Amino acid sequence: MSPASISARFPYAAVLLLILTSIPLAAAAAAAAAKKEDNGDGKPKDSGTVWATPHDSYSSSIGVLGCKIDTDHVAYWPDAVDCDNICVSLSYAGRTVKLLRIDQSQGAHDVSYEAWNYLYTGYSATDRPTAGGAVEMEFENLEPSKCTHLINTDGGKLPLSAANSMNYLASCLGQEGGTWVGDNFLLFNVADSICSIGHDEECDLDWPDANQASCPHTLGDNARLEGAPVYNILYPSGERVLASTGEVVEDDAASPSGLGAAVLVSVLFASCAVVVPWVI
Repeated sequence: MSPASISARFPYAAVLLLILTSIPLAAAAAAAAAKKEDNGDGKPKDSGTVWATPHDSYSSSIGVLGCKIDTDHVAYWPDAVDCDNICVSLSYAGRTVKLLRIDQSQGAHDVSYEAWNYLYTGYSATDRPTAGGAVEMEFENLEPSKCTHLINTDGGKLPLSAANSMNYLASCLGQEGGTWVGDNFLLFNVADSICSIGHDEECDLDWPDANQASCPHTLGDNARLEGAPVYNILYPSGERVLASTGEVVEDDAASPSGLGAAVLVSVLFASCAVVVPWVI
């Protein structure tokens, strides 16, 4: 019996048939996309396309402190975070943003909702939030120095948790020839990436004689940390909230999460107002 005759006699079978025939096609597309991400030797490509999806909760698998970076411009991608390849540009429709690649996803190419919304629409997620799924965008891996404007520390050094980043940092410090992270890091006595526990103080590391940092207060102290908030922009509402509590805050009460945030500037000409979106 042909598929057409099955559909005619059993309407529900047509739906099932469509689903079953779609599965291999979806699997093939996913496999092709995965293959494009490397050069055939297992090493990441320097440029290409990804299907970018919005991400609204800051995290970092290597312990980068959100209170000291622009959390609105972070890439959460499938590849493990290494010690040199932590800066990437993403482009769509003539717009480009730079992102810190400091967290590893389970498989998706997630991007901070603010950055994704700007690329997709040209507007900030807090001004004109948009819902949507994966969008094909162009990426390019950049030298880490190209993303230091997204890091709010002296010299643009990567701010790491002294209590929770040592495994990652040791892998960077131990590589022959050196790495960017190994040469450009600061350790802070903050226990979580959203900066709600610990002390906002720098720590010293006597590497390689010691593999544990020395801090003014006890390393990993669980004291409540005040004055170093991290904000998330919720998808798809565009509300800005405290990452530690989920409390909604007004935009004018929260300083923008970055020097590279998309902004809107109104330029008045006579009786007309022209709204121009751009990235600082």
